[in-house]
Amino acid sequence: MSDRTPLIRVTAMPADTNPYGGVFGGWLMSQMALGAGSLASREGQGKAVVVAATDFAFPGAMEVGDELSIYCEISVRGNTSLTIQAEGIARTRNGEATIKVSQGTFKFVVLDANDRPRALAAPPQIV
Repeated sequence: MSDRTPLIRVTAMPADTNPYGGVFGGWLMSQMALGAGSLASREGQGKAVVVAATDFAFPGAMEVGDELSIYCEISVRGNTSLTIQAEGIARTRNGEATIKVSQGTFKFVVLDANDRPRALAAPPQIV
C-alpha cells in the first residue's frame, strides 16, 4: 500500500483471542472494517456503510499484547461507492518486528440524510 499512515492502531487483549489462545480472525476483520470505514466516511464526506466484505486472508499470527496497525487504500471509486483494500500489520509488544496478519476488501456505499445512496463528490485535483 502506498500510504503507510495507519488509520487505526490497537493492542490485542485477552478478550480478543480464540479458544486456542491466538488472536481471533473475526477481531482482525472488525478492526479492518473500522479502519476502512474511517477512510470511506472521510472520502465520502459523510455516512458510509459497508455492503460487501471479501477476499480475507490471514497470512500471519499475532499474540495478546501485540500492536495492530490497519492500513487502507481506495482501489475503486464508483459513483456512489468506494472499494477499499485493508491490511493489518502486527508489531511485537516488546520490539520492532512486524508481520502482515490480515488483509481484505470492503465495499462501502455513501448515503444521504435519508439513508439513500448518493453520488460521491469529485476527488480533489492535485496541481
